[in-house]
Amino acid sequence: MKERKLPVNYLGLAVLSAPLVWAIVFMFVPYMIILTYSFWIKKYPTFEPAFQFGNYVQIFADPQYYQVLLRTMRIALLVTFFSLLIAYPFAYYLVFKVRSARVRLFLYMAVILPLWVSYLLRAYTWKTILGSQGVLNSFLVWSGLLSAPTDVLLYNQFSMVLTLTYIFIPFMVMPIYTSLEKIPRNLVEAASDLGVPPLGVLTKVIWPLSLPGVLAGATITFCLTFGDFIAPILVGGPDGSMISNVITSQYGTALNWPLGSALAILMLVIVLAIIELSDRLQKAERIATG
Repeated sequence: MKERKLPVNYLGLAVLSAPLVWAIVFMFVPYMIILTYSFWIKKYPTFEPAFQFGNYVQIFADPQYYQVLLRTMRIALLVTFFSLLIAYPFAYYLVFKVRSARVRLFLYMAVILPLWVSYLLRAYTWKTILGSQGVLNSFLVWSGLLSAPTDVLLYNQFSMVLTLTYIFIPFMVMPIYTSLEKIPRNLVEAASDLGVPPLGVLTKVIWPLSLPGVLAGATITFCLTFGDFIAPILVGGPDGSMISNVITSQYGTALNWPLGSALAILMLVIVLAIIELSDRLQKAERIATG
């Protein structure tokens, strides 16, 4: 019996070709260029082609680079933790406690709407609030809690975590809200009918079923924070410099493209490792829950 050849889907190929070409030209090729530069040698005032690992060795041999990398990871973890701490109760309240669909939509949009505002404006707003002449200092002086404005609220890691948590918390709320909304209500009601207390329902039914949304939100929030370079400039100060700021300085002021490329590749590897870990955890969770 003669085999039938499947017809070629030219429309599908045409539709796929555009994003594929875009990804190759604007993602794959630039990454390959950066990877190539990371093996080159800095020769003042420029750099020359080579194949050596001196730039990667320098990152871990010089404390200033790996300390900035560790600081960046610590800030990203703190932002992810506090975003989850705020986002999960909020999303839980919207899904399981708010009965009115109109009120639920209003509260949900109140979290999402700041994404329509410029990133710079949102970050600069916190600079205005936390500054020595800002709203918070003015209130503390007016209330008598402080005798004079203080500078400790700005240009440190506290202001960094606070600002970045505010900026990226919508990316934590959205997947958690979607995940909670997909949980069948009959499972929650069945657990309650069997005498499981509310806390047990939350920890044994709702939390396990919402883990895909939690992992997705945590991954997005961590990666966005890890790669941020604007908030450190506005509210971070010298103690809040992150790895992206070091990379921009290597490409700009220092004109050390090979070292900047090595840092960028290392940063890319860490982000891809986080995404891969999140994907594996989600698969393991799906298997565990059937």
